[in-house]
This record gives sequence, structure tokens and C-alpha cells, in this order.
Amino acid sequence: MATADKKQAITRRRNMYTSINFPTKKSLKEALKAGKEITVYQPGLGTVPENGTVTLEGPHYPKPHTWYAQGRLVKGRLVTVK
Repeated sequence: MATADKKQAITRRRNMYTSINFPTKKSLKEALKAGKEITVYQPGLGTVPENGTVTLEGPHYPKPHTWYAQGRLVKGRLVTVK
């Protein structure tokens, strides 16, 4: 496997779900703005960083993913979403 292919495969595996199954990215942003505590998890194999940037997708499987976002974790909690 070429280096670019490996990097893309690693990136693909790092997509995570939020602890709450938000139907839209807008509803996720509204929950954060309202002060709701939201964590993320990695389905299958993999770990979630305590701090840093993560890629999110939703709604949860088996529904088709209709939104993707980049979020920032601090102490295991989601604090911002783009």
C-alpha cells in the first residue's frame, strides 16, 4: 500500500460518533451552545484522544451519514465544532 493510501485509510478510520445521535450538524452546534456535555466515541477498533481534533459524522449507523464535522476535544469533552 502506498504512503498516501495508508494515510487516507488511517484518516478514514478516525471518524467518530457523538455520545448523542444528532440528526444534523446544526442540532449538534445548538446543543454545544446550550452547554450540553457531549463526548465522542470510536466505533470498532481505535481510541479517542483526551485532547485534540477529531472528525465527526452522523447520524449514527445504520442511517446514512448526512453530516460531517471537525471538533475539538478538551478533557474528553467536545468544546467546538466546525
